[in-house]
Amino acid sequence: MINFRRSTAVLLGLLATTALTGPAPAWADEEPAPEPPRVELVLDVSGSMRAADIDGRSRISVAQHAFNEVVDALPEETQLGIRVLGATYRGKDKKVGCQDTQQIVPVGPVDRTAAKAAVATLRPTGFTPVGLALRSAAQDLGSGATTRRIVLITDGEDTCAPPDPCEVARELAAQGTSLVVDTLGLAPDEKVRRQLLCIASATGGTYTAAQSAEELTGRIKQLVERAGDTHTRAPTVVGGANACDSAPLLAPGVYADREAFSEHRYYRVPVRPGQELRASVSIALDRPVNRDYGVLLRATAADGRELVRGADAGSGRADVLSAGLRWSATADDEDAAETTESSAPVVEPTTVCLVVSNSFAPRPGTAATPGMPVELTVDVVAAAPAPDGPDLGRGWVLLALLTVAGLITGLLAGLLTRWWVATWREN
Repeated sequence: MINFRRSTAVLLGLLATTALTGPAPAWADEEPAPEPPRVELVLDVSGSMRAADIDGRSRISVAQHAFNEVVDALPEETQLGIRVLGATYRGKDKKVGCQDTQQIVPVGPVDRTAAKAAVATLRPTGFTPVGLALRSAAQDLGSGATTRRIVLITDGEDTCAPPDPCEVARELAAQGTSLVVDTLGLAPDEKVRRQLLCIASATGGTYTAAQSAEELTGRIKQLVERAGDTHTRAPTVVGGANACDSAPLLAPGVYADREAFSEHRYYRVPVRPGQELRASVSIALDRPVNRDYGVLLRATAADGRELVRGADAGSGRADVLSAGLRWSATADDEDAAETTESSAPVVEPTTVCLVVSNSFAPRPGTAATPGMPVELTVDVVAAAPAPDGPDLGRGWVLLALLTVAGLITGLLAGLLTRWWVATWREN
């Protein structure tokens, strides 16, 4: 009976507590799975794609072969769609032909057999409504928090403007849709190159001229793989300065910028003693440049003193040059820390200037603006402890130690020489 009364009292107490404080908080749900990378390939199937000037084959057959290889090598998690333009209307009514764009494979997990069959039936036919196709491809990819990519493959400029494809690209970028358009040109035409470069530049993408079947296949694969690497976090757009004191202050993250030929761009990063700065930079080769080029990443102090010079970092891609560096504030700030031991415990961070430089030079006829696409990655972590070495002292202590060591070495050398001469005479 007593136990029953005690149990009842405990239960009533718990109910009263719940009534006063509200229900117990539920366990937080697990974080939702990240969005898969989403890519749409947009292929020009206009009449000019019949030209047989790529390795002795027609442009459309080269593109179809490249698509088949890309579909076979597609990462399982990537959602892929395929849209075509100029593929169905055979007439000469421009008003009708300039509406000729269709999505033949919806964006999603790919049925490889169905995708290759859809591409295999394409035959070069009509006009080139690039602007309309880009706008439709953006709608195909939908919205989301992650970056989505369009890969445009064409051999000619838009023949249906308006809408002008450059204006469409700027429109999509202004909407903040996290959409990147990479362009591939199949014809060595200056007007086409300028238009495709404009489209890519407006959205932070790259332009490449594919002159062979191997180049086209390899480049499409690179772009699809890059979508898987970069879709989860869109870089923050930042503008570097031409001097350290006016440079933007960066926190750890990924940043996008553009750098002119042979330019130096400055960024600032605060690093506290005991922390290590890790930074890397990549510049995309989105236009023809002269050979003997390079990318340099340096860390300097605010007064211009160089702290460390970065080393080249291979990315496995021929279209990107990269460099990286590591620098720890511990060693450089040791003397300053000794002189301020009696001051306040708060230690001000060291402002490190990251300097991105390049030695690119444009080929004749290559546009110098906008600058080359730059991606800068910054991270600040706890410094890794370095193994301790023997401490030989400093200043007069070190000089005295070296003097004694020299005297002992000279004395031993003299004794050994005297012994050797005496032994030689006896023999």
